[in-house]
Amino acid sequence: MLFLHKIGLTSINIMIDTNFINLYESSFRENWELNAFTDLHESTTITYGEFAKEIARLHILLEEMSITKKDKIALIGHNHTTWAALFMATITYGAVIVPILHDFHPESMENIIVHSDAKIIFIELNIWKNLNKDKFSQPVFDLRSKDLIQGETDETKNLKVRVDKKFAVKYPDGFQVSDIQYPTIRNESVICLNYTSGTTGFSKGVMLTANNYAGNILFAQGLNLLFRGDKSVAFLPMAHAYGCAFDFLAGLSMGVHIHLLGKNLSAKTLLKAFQKVKPNLIVTVPLILEKIYQKRIQPIISKPAFNALLKIPLLKRVVYAKIRKTLVAAFGGNFREVVVGGAALSKEAEDFLYKIKFPFTVGYGMTECAPLISYDNHHDFIPTSCGKIMEGFMEARIDSDYPQTIAGEIQVTGENVMMGYYKNPEATAAAFTEDGWLRTGDLGVMDKNNRLYIKGRIKTMLLGANGQNIYPEEIETRLNNMPYIAESLIIKRNNRLVGLVYPDFDEMEEKKVTLKDLEKIMNRNRLEVNTKLAIYEQIGYIELRNEEFEKTPKRSIKRYLYVGDNNNVGI
Repeated sequence: MLFLHKIGLTSINIMIDTNFINLYESSFRENWELNAFTDLHESTTITYGEFAKEIARLHILLEEMSITKKDKIALIGHNHTTWAALFMATITYGAVIVPILHDFHPESMENIIVHSDAKIIFIELNIWKNLNKDKFSQPVFDLRSKDLIQGETDETKNLKVRVDKKFAVKYPDGFQVSDIQYPTIRNESVICLNYTSGTTGFSKGVMLTANNYAGNILFAQGLNLLFRGDKSVAFLPMAHAYGCAFDFLAGLSMGVHIHLLGKNLSAKTLLKAFQKVKPNLIVTVPLILEKIYQKRIQPIISKPAFNALLKIPLLKRVVYAKIRKTLVAAFGGNFREVVVGGAALSKEAEDFLYKIKFPFTVGYGMTECAPLISYDNHHDFIPTSCGKIMEGFMEARIDSDYPQTIAGEIQVTGENVMMGYYKNPEATAAAFTEDGWLRTGDLGVMDKNNRLYIKGRIKTMLLGANGQNIYPEEIETRLNNMPYIAESLIIKRNNRLVGLVYPDFDEMEEKKVTLKDLEKIMNRNRLEVNTKLAIYEQIGYIELRNEEFEKTPKRSIKRYLYVGDNNNVGI
């Protein structure tokens, strides 16, 4: 059952020749003297050589803990050099890493650790204090110091001293470039269990192989967006497949200096980091661009004087160029491209950024593909699309009689597709078609150039009164760009569409808007959005929420929690 996707092989369902682990063995040697990581909050930097040395020390620690090949190691913490070292030490040792997102609920962390059969746990102390320690009998280490904080035995006493002694014996002349030699780990080996809560319920452990990662990293290397000695800012959680592949593993394979922004992430701190580092590539989620659009651009372009300027062709080009220059400077002014992934970018923000020729693109993927499925360079990007299928690595098809015009489920096969779900043959079987293609659960169309256009999730698509397909995400993107709306969710209740809205309270406070005023504003928002929608897509009324929607690690709203939600004020 775990190998269903190998049925019905296509020309690209073969193992990649380049060994994934060898990519890093080569990179650490070739970039020995270059800077590898900087922890921005601590202003500490280590070179590739120092990073490889730390990996070698961790290998001895794993030996002392009697870790064998294919054993599972849980890793929980914010982006940090020690997190990166433990991830790489685990997979280059031959064990399986289980990265767990630091913002998961403690109970979810506990369930994942137990389900994954982790032999040891590396965790930040401030996260560990919130877990039920009685659930764990395995050794637990502080992520930062590597101190054993639970599970000490006679065999593990003076562990650090023993590791230091063994390291000194193994490398009597100090750790050298020639000492970077990792065991042979074949590409078909599972090296990571990546748990994601998703938007449909309980977490599943996605079994990712070295080959899955190799497909992503080799594709990234061929894009010519990063080069040896370049700089990047890693602010997406590296425990998530998207941040792991493109903020961490891709750059590390190419000699990039990765600046880690771990804690206290906000738009303000992020823009400060961009100013300081001046990254050559920016990998982000829609939220960042949308917030900048809503807060900085929309107030300007909504003014009558601005619209008057746009009616004069020469001035229009000048105005757009000035806005583009300001935005580029805000992101550090030195990047080749902004890659947006994880969710759809709002149509309004996307349209405007495209008009001013801001160098951005939107890609598509999922954890089960480690994660990439499609991508376009910003020069080739077409609005509302999410790029072409990765040529040579992946194939896609649309489960529709008319795949270019009528949406159907996007199904994929290729190098990046997971092995299956850990200890869950039923979920694995459900994830694949009879002929072995992965069901993405996403609805879309694909043009003759293999470019994808996402329409929504199968499980979120709503049916109109006369059987029309309604894609709530498309309505939400319009609603989210209306005044005083921070985020929204479209649901169906009593055969009417309802807009659940979490207001932008900061903007309300700044402009002294009262709740009574807000009711009138929201009704105007609803009426204005409805003018741009088909009759069967009309929003019947809006409900205000006092709290943000609960979200997944990709910042997608957990829709299933709000179906039938009827505890808010209607407008």
